[in-house]
Amino acid sequence: MKKKRSKRSRLRGRRSCGYGARKKHRGKGSKGGKGMAGTGKRAGQKRTWVFKYEPDYLGKRGFTSMKKLKNKINIINLSQIQNNFDTFLKKGLARKTNEGIKLELRGYKILANGELKDKFIIKATSFSKKVEAKIKKSGSKIMKI
Repeated sequence: MKKKRSKRSRLRGRRSCGYGARKKHRGKGSKGGKGMAGTGKRAGQKRTWVFKYEPDYLGKRGFTSMKKLKNKINIINLSQIQNNFDTFLKKGLARKTNEGIKLELRGYKILANGELKDKFIIKATSFSKKVEAKIKKSGSKIMKI
């Protein structure tokens, strides 16, 4: 009796290896990823490509909550405005006019600590309630941006 040749040896060198057009044997489960699939935290197989062509792909991004946005508003007191208006002039945030010193503080909230000796026209994002009364008392004006 002759030993039967194994099926494996007959399929060597054949493209489909006995599975026809190979669609049924290799379904979606074993197909592998498409596009950027598998580029997670440890995406070793695509890491060099990602770093070269998509450098911003990895890392955190998304929406910022309103709480975080509120914390980004800078706070400044009236005493700081009075003491530092020379630096505001140098930076271009303030300029002298006939009406007074025009000061534009975008992204700032003004608080009531201190007093103004000079006349100011202050434009800012927001003001505290006490500041509005103090500024009007000193003869200055306020405007919300």
